Amino acid sequence: MENKKKRRKSKFRTPIKILKISGTVLLSMVFIMIITGSVFVTALTIYVLNYIDTTTPVSLENVELNFTSRFLAVNPEFNPLDPESDEYTTYYTLTQDGERRVWVDLENVPKHVRDAFVYSEDERFYSHDGVDFKRTFAAFANLILKFYDDEFGGSTITQQTIKNITGDDDTRGGAGITRKLREITRSINIEKTYTKDEILETYLNIISLNTNWYNIRGVQAAANFYFSKDVSELSLGEAASLAAITKNPSKRNPYDHLDNNYERRRNILKVMLNNGAISTEEYEIALKEELVITGDLNFSSDTDNSAEIIKNQGVSSYYVDEAIRETIGLIQEYYGLTYSAASERLKGGGYTIRTNVDLQMQEKIEEAYNNDKNFQAYSFEGDELWSSFVCMDYKGNVKAIVGNRGEKTVYMGWNNATQATRSPGSTIKPIASYAPALEQDLITWSTMFKDEPIKIKINGAETEWPRNYSETGDYANWSRNYYPTYVMLQKSLNTAPAQLIQKMTPAYAYNFLQSKLHLTTLDPNYDIDYSPMTVGGMRNGTSLLELVASYQIFGNGGKYYDPHFVSQIIDREGNIIYENNHFYEKAIDESTAYIMNRMLKTAVDSSQGTGKAAKIDGLDVCGKTGTSQDWQNLTFVSCTPDYVSGVWIGYENVKKIPTNQYQNIAKIWKNVFGEIANSTDTKEFESPDTVVKKTFCSQTGNIASSTCTKTSVGYYKVSCIPQTCKGHKTEKPKN
Repeated sequence: MENKKKRRKSKFRTPIKILKISGTVLLSMVFIMIITGSVFVTALTIYVLNYIDTTTPVSLENVELNFTSRFLAVNPEFNPLDPESDEYTTYYTLTQDGERRVWVDLENVPKHVRDAFVYSEDERFYSHDGVDFKRTFAAFANLILKFYDDEFGGSTITQQTIKNITGDDDTRGGAGITRKLREITRSINIEKTYTKDEILETYLNIISLNTNWYNIRGVQAAANFYFSKDVSELSLGEAASLAAITKNPSKRNPYDHLDNNYERRRNILKVMLNNGAISTEEYEIALKEELVITGDLNFSSDTDNSAEIIKNQGVSSYYVDEAIRETIGLIQEYYGLTYSAASERLKGGGYTIRTNVDLQMQEKIEEAYNNDKNFQAYSFEGDELWSSFVCMDYKGNVKAIVGNRGEKTVYMGWNNATQATRSPGSTIKPIASYAPALEQDLITWSTMFKDEPIKIKINGAETEWPRNYSETGDYANWSRNYYPTYVMLQKSLNTAPAQLIQKMTPAYAYNFLQSKLHLTTLDPNYDIDYSPMTVGGMRNGTSLLELVASYQIFGNGGKYYDPHFVSQIIDREGNIIYENNHFYEKAIDESTAYIMNRMLKTAVDSSQGTGKAAKIDGLDVCGKTGTSQDWQNLTFVSCTPDYVSGVWIGYENVKKIPTNQYQNIAKIWKNVFGEIANSTDTKEFESPDTVVKKTFCSQTGNIASSTCTKTSVGYYKVSCIPQTCKGHKTEKPKN
């Protein structure tokens, strides 16, 4: 009996013992896991805390600048009497990486729009300190064990904001873990520095809400594009639709994948309902709402938050290129940045830039430059001639510019009008010799010059200067005849400028060009000499833009204005950081300016004038041609009552221009700009009271008397009128 009892007892003892042993093992394993986990968490915590001290902090201040910059032009259809007519129209938009970004302040984003994104991406956004550790550890595990095919770990809104700002999104093995740690430490730091609203505002403005075809950043640009609405007008269903894009824009945007978008939209609305963000009634209405997706790139509204059409994708005009370059320079100066940093700030800065472009003029000149007939004397193949054109008004506002012939095919390409520096030839004469000499009263309209060279020393030997060829290219001995000042200019003879430069000194002419007319390409070691100042043989040449700007003094009373493509720059906050106040410097007095204007008019009106091909009946056209050595560059600069403009032709690799193949340079100007110049209401320049018109003796250059048989009419300063003619013997100019 006892044995039976013992056997029965042992029967129950074995399972209990096994259970005890199993429990002990299991409990030990749990303790080991807890201890191991604690060690891991402790080590991770220490690592993270140490990482905080070495991770570069992230700022939200500059993020607000990463939005579309707009270049505006005066609207040619603007009607000041129509309150709905806009004075400016968008000419070009510039964004970071070709994206559409339009900033909207959080106060202008409705609560249901904010909630849609919060409950879609980060339910505990308002309670965590930047990191949701439950999701973070799950993300770490997924990086190692790959529970999910899709990348897991977009994490909190704060972390997503960090990722969007820094572009730091590596997910590869150890690099992914290191990146996640950086993201955690940065998120902790940013939550200490900024409020939840500031973080959410940044997130809502930088989140990618792209289609498969268009780059859309932020809720405002997305509302504009997808629904043709301002963000403040979005319904609950539309808000959820936008929030549904975030997980995978290429598969869930409503423009390309409306069904996929609906599935996620329904999930978001359910989460909002469960969290009490919306009522059951609101949930049902939003779920049944039929969305109308517009995909409108041209959306605009009465608010300042409308997205503009993306135009920076592809080719920009020559004018836009120069406006961008000038704006970068102005931003660089204002903020004290490098050129590269200023360029990046402009691209994503949300600036509004008002340009000086005349849209209709720019378009017409671009069309003219695409027509070979405006340049060729006859039609032929293999035409490689380059050209450029500039037009500005008499306050330095550049109205149109073209950098080369043919269709422009690149963004920010080479511009011959601003970047090429070539010899100006005889176009230097009015600004280097005639104008400063007339300003000093060294000459008048009718001062007589003998057509002969001066004597100068070159390498110690006395030499005649200049060489004996004329603007027309005819090689001959000097005529030794006497001509009045205006005829010397009209025929572009080199001897009068040489004599004037000798009298004033090359240094005086050089300083006049540099200090009064701001030519920036002058070489102080080479250009203070006779050739540069007399016939434009400068070492570096000049740009067409600077040359045309220097001629404005002959049409505006002697005032020099710096040439500008941009009139105003406004930052995203509405602050004016630059405005062209049209400050000018007085280069010459108004009497000198008008007399020079009339002299240049004879160079076009006279049958022997070098610019006669530019003549337009009924319109004052004043101009000067320029030919560099060996006919390698041809230039014509002109003043008409409303504009100063210029054209240049030459080759990429400098060589002689076959003039039999191409039209006269003044005729090219007329082909390109003549119709535009003649379309304005003003046809004549106005004479100042300080200038009088008088008859002079053609033999002596003095004011004609009753005994003079050969006379002509000239223009004189009231303060500097020649004496009355007392005889007819030609008088030499006084030395």
